[in-house]
Amino acid sequence: MARQFDYAQMKECFRRFQAADPHPQGELDHTNAFTLLVAVALSAQATDVGVNRATRALWPVADTPAKMLALGEDGLTEHIKTIGLYRQKAKNVIRLSQILVERFGGTVPSSRAALMSLPGVGRKTANVVLNIWFHYPAQAVDTHIFRVGNRVGICPGRDVDAVERAIEDNVPVEFQDHAHHWLILHGRYICTARKPRCADCLIHDLCQFEEKTA
Repeated sequence: MARQFDYAQMKECFRRFQAADPHPQGELDHTNAFTLLVAVALSAQATDVGVNRATRALWPVADTPAKMLALGEDGLTEHIKTIGLYRQKAKNVIRLSQILVERFGGTVPSSRAALMSLPGVGRKTANVVLNIWFHYPAQAVDTHIFRVGNRVGICPGRDVDAVERAIEDNVPVEFQDHAHHWLILHGRYICTARKPRCADCLIHDLCQFEEKTA
């Protein structure tokens, strides 16, 4: 596990990320809080590209909990059957839609606990919704962030909870809103798992990875 960046290194790292991409965006297509919630739930063990392909025709007919319930589990299954674990995901989406209607007036709640009370919604999914839709500096740690954090030294931790705390505790507050987006995109396109593109890395000189490719 790499040594944690000190404050100066951390600030310089995120200053560079911000300069290169001032307004990073999530890559899941959505039209409102509900479609974002569903898209993130569907993305577990699936790619964003695959989810976007499946939801392209879904959102025009089921962009609210009530419309999703009207579509029904069988109808939803037809839309998402190209996504991994689609049967269980369809069950979860219909159940969470029912709960949103019955307990939350058909709206997506803005607290982590309320979001995590929904079927198929874990802490990572809740944090994505809180960050992207509600603009709360929640840190959704996925495999990319976990790898980058530990490999580079930005936010090392033995599990995803430790990495999440490392980001919250150490990243300067002015970068917290977009921190998880910058880290996900860096891990997805530059600091890749098998062959990191070190020659193209903005933070090459700060990185503690001993097996750099350049």
